[in-house]
Amino acid sequence: MRIVISEFMDEAAVESLRGQFDVRYQADLVDRREALMASLGDAQALIVRNRTRVDAALLEHAPRLRVVGRLGVGLDNIDLPACEARKIEVFPATGANALAVAEHVLCSAMMLLRGAWQASAAVAAGQWPRAALSNGREIAGKTLGLVGFGGIGQLTATRAQALGMDVVAFDPALAADLPLWREQCVRPLPLGEVIASADVVSLHVPLTPATRQLIDRARLASMKPEAVLVNTSRGGIVDEAALAEALSGGRLAGAAIDVFEQEPLPAGSPLAQAPNLFLTPHIAGVTFESNQRVSSLIAERIARFLRAG
Repeated sequence: MRIVISEFMDEAAVESLRGQFDVRYQADLVDRREALMASLGDAQALIVRNRTRVDAALLEHAPRLRVVGRLGVGLDNIDLPACEARKIEVFPATGANALAVAEHVLCSAMMLLRGAWQASAAVAAGQWPRAALSNGREIAGKTLGLVGFGGIGQLTATRAQALGMDVVAFDPALAADLPLWREQCVRPLPLGEVIASADVVSLHVPLTPATRQLIDRARLASMKPEAVLVNTSRGGIVDEAALAEALSGGRLAGAAIDVFEQEPLPAGSPLAQAPNLFLTPHIAGVTFESNQRVSSLIAERIARFLRAG
């Protein structure tokens, strides 16, 4: 049985699969779509990250495919109805990278609130902007507003509380009287109240028709001018042009964006010149440790599925 891996995966997990199956692992297959399609003719399993588009066109070239493993949790790059129609199972690595994302959110929030991260080049050049940087803010005592309260949101909440933050959250899938809220010491609020009351707004929702452009010009305007926004969920949830306008106009103190409508960020993006903006290339959930966890989890699930026939 053949497994095709189209994006980077922890080598130990790849080797564990090679000991049991015929494995074709090329981390750059994602950028060579025709080669990827050609490699799937006799493959029973495909392992991807977020850049491989598992759509109907790709599946046409994979007549024997039975399972797709996702090295992460977002599934917007996978055509789930098309997979279901072909009876292809899809396995996400639920929970395996949650800690990495939670740490990234809080690290980004602390950097934005403190503001000093922008001064490294100036200090290296001999400048001494001590007075200008002496009004940075502490994270303790601030309110974290979570949009989405699934596994990653909950883990972010517990870490934030350990730092002295108050946490409020919005999640339409969770009833307001659910014991989970009391257990987590988190107050459920309507979306508008979460956005308007938080010092740090962090997004933890999938990209769906309901969440596309969820953080639009009006919702950005409702945020406190001293608040910061962190998006580690999916590009397309934030209106990038409106965010750039809010930052440039001083109507928002800062933002950390890890995911984008188009990845890599295209030339001429309005985000390119926006101030107080911390950009990362979709790596919030990717650390040395989380890559090991995600890879071993998916390798184990794929192997178990294939061995079961």
